[in-house]
Amino acid sequence: MKISLKLYATLGKHLPDGAVRNIVELDVADGETINGVLNGLNVPLEHCHLVLVDGVYVAPSERDDHVLQDAQALAVWPPVAGG
Repeated sequence: MKISLKLYATLGKHLPDGAVRNIVELDVADGETINGVLNGLNVPLEHCHLVLVDGVYVAPSERDDHVLQDAQALAVWPPVAGG
């Protein structure tokens, strides 16, 4: 199945070749979870602060079990600080 993945800010360096504007279409196995996708790209999970699937927040405690569906959009932001 295909999903779209968008990694923001410093996480963008983990996207595979072919990503455009920090977004890429990925082929993933049926039953793949959020953390499964991120681990497959060597994205450090401790740097994944805000995670949305189709615009809906997914808490860290749910990311190992949240199974993605075909055509969903996964977006991930690292922690940010400002002043």
